[in-house]
Amino acid sequence: MESKRQQKFSRLIQKELAEIFQREVPHLFGGAYISVSVVRMSPDLGLAKAYLSVMNAKNSNEMMLQELRVNTKTIRHLLAQRIKKQVRVIPELVFYLDDSAEYAAQIDKLFSNLDIPPAPEEDEDDDTYTR
Repeated sequence: MESKRQQKFSRLIQKELAEIFQREVPHLFGGAYISVSVVRMSPDLGLAKAYLSVMNAKNSNEMMLQELRVNTKTIRHLLAQRIKKQVRVIPELVFYLDDSAEYAAQIDKLFSNLDIPPAPEEDEDDDTYTR
């Protein structure tokens, strides 16, 4: 369970990273749309795990993740410029792909492919229970 402080810091980092990806560094990722699904903070606020969704990527998601990791230092520097007056320590950033949408689509597909027979109709004349 995250503390209130971690939650507040997570929201700040999420908001600022979203702004960075949309406005400041889209050229680094070939015009791909990167959204920040969630950010999880370590208890000491020194590490931020950012879960990202990538759309319209020219490269595979794994290659995008590799590009993100190569550019982590630049992204952290841009984040520092935005939040340096609000925090004492700029957290280290670790990026992960958020595959929850894909997972939900797979589960939905599994459910739609199920062949569930209708429930047997109960006989109204059956008095197996007492009234």
